[in-house]
Amino acid sequence: MGGSFGKCYDPSGSQFGIPTYPWRYAPKGLATRRQLRARGLRPGGQQIAAQVLRPRYRRGPLTAYLYRVDRAKPVRPMTPARWAALAKANLARRTCPKCRSDAGYVIPASLGMCVPCAYPDDEQRAA
Repeated sequence: MGGSFGKCYDPSGSQFGIPTYPWRYAPKGLATRRQLRARGLRPGGQQIAAQVLRPRYRRGPLTAYLYRVDRAKPVRPMTPARWAALAKANLARRTCPKCRSDAGYVIPASLGMCVPCAYPDDEQRAA
């Protein structure tokens, strides 16, 4: 095995402590959290089964942890209380702290307030 492929291939786990595979070469039956979620599953408290490494130039490698699909559990359904809490949190993200109105979009963290409050002079010029 050559170059970066050989550095990331350790199926026994002797070098990294857990089985390690190069990017896109994980064995069947293992999946990342996102891949599990796309299938409607979650890790369900199981330990990390393996990892996938993607080497990068001038930086450390990207790491993705893998979980066993056969041990994964179904995603818990959203309850009415969770839906209500999520709606309340999203409303708080859309509410301008200066004018206290619902902006209709998530307030940018860089501004800290809605766009009309952040740039009041622009409205006068546009009119």
